Amino acid sequence: QVQMVESGGGLVQAGGSLRLSCAASGRTFSRYAMAWFRQAPGKEREFVAGFRSTAGTIYYADSVKGRFTISRDNAKNTVYLQMNSLKPEDTAVYYCAAKVFGLAIKDPVDRSNVYDYWGQGTQVTVSE
Repeated sequence: QVQMVESGGGLVQAGGSLRLSCAASGRTFSRYAMAWFRQAPGKEREFVAGFRSTAGTIYYADSVKGRFTISRDNAKNTVYLQMNSLKPEDTAVYYCAAKVFGLAIKDPVDRSNVYDYWGQGTQVTVSE
């Protein structure tokens, strides 16, 4: 069982920045595929950014390209999401997700059902 805990959410004005962190348990974190998703009220959960594996390509949703940066520190079992130039439409609960041993070639990185474990979520609210 992998435990994951997100932190770093909060209230910020439009144009501001936040950095989210997700600390995961497990001895093989470096092999996990990791991603961030978000869910706004009344909307479906959507992909934000992710790694297929530690050395794999990084993917971003078009809506956050150039503003958000995902990174990971395998020594700390932690993945980060640096969010800059925040907009009110970025308001959502942000979740980190993990798939142990990485994604198979057939697994789309932006599909929530390919991930094994999820954090509890952290609220991000961007005001006008």
